[in-house]
Amino acid sequence: MKKQAVNRKYNFPDADLYVQSLERIRYAQRDIAQFTKYGYDKHRLKAFMDKCEKFRQLPDDDEVLGDQMVTTEKKSTSAEKLKGAIRSVMTRVGMKYSNRSGRYRKFGTAKLGDMTDAQLLFCGRRVARVARQQIDFLAEVGMNESVIQKVVDACRQFENALNIQQDKVAERDIAVERRTEQGNILYDELVILCNIGKDIWAETDLAKYENYTIYESNNDQKIARKERQEEV
Repeated sequence: MKKQAVNRKYNFPDADLYVQSLERIRYAQRDIAQFTKYGYDKHRLKAFMDKCEKFRQLPDDDEVLGDQMVTTEKKSTSAEKLKGAIRSVMTRVGMKYSNRSGRYRKFGTAKLGDMTDAQLLFCGRRVARVARQQIDFLAEVGMNESVIQKVVDACRQFENALNIQQDKVAERDIAVERRTEQGNILYDELVILCNIGKDIWAETDLAKYENYTIYESNNDQKIARKERQEEV
């Protein structure tokens, strides 16, 4: 059964979630006597802080994406080397046979530049295989095992680079999912803490009540701050 995608419960950056959580923890430490009456003691507050630290240590998407981009660049470089090795073979084949002939088309290199990664890899293997089959006919144009081996080696390097790149794509998906899961756990705890804080001060202290308001963006905070200044 396919696992359902994890959706974020909050719509502001992870960095804001982390900062807001630390800020509310400080307020709760200030108000710990009142929080204890709700069963939210210093031990749970410490556990919340530990969750914040765990969340902070997770690699962000820019970091994981950077690793993926590096492997993609290496894959692209390997792909170009493979294409070069294939062209070296096909130049020799073209000297011997017309590019409209069956012997030439048997190599299957049409639209080499437009091939997907999988198509390119299969093409490289096919070129090496067919070249070996026709090596005696192509010897006069310089076809030999060394030329063919360059294609074989380039295929192996490209396949390795492709696998590494695909692994990094999968790792990024896993990292995003893990960060979303941890972020949701952090957000749920933040909401609980803020609900308690607002309930404590709802009738007695508006300023402290607002200490526990969760802002969806920095702009929301600026608006709220401006409104408070205008009221003063």
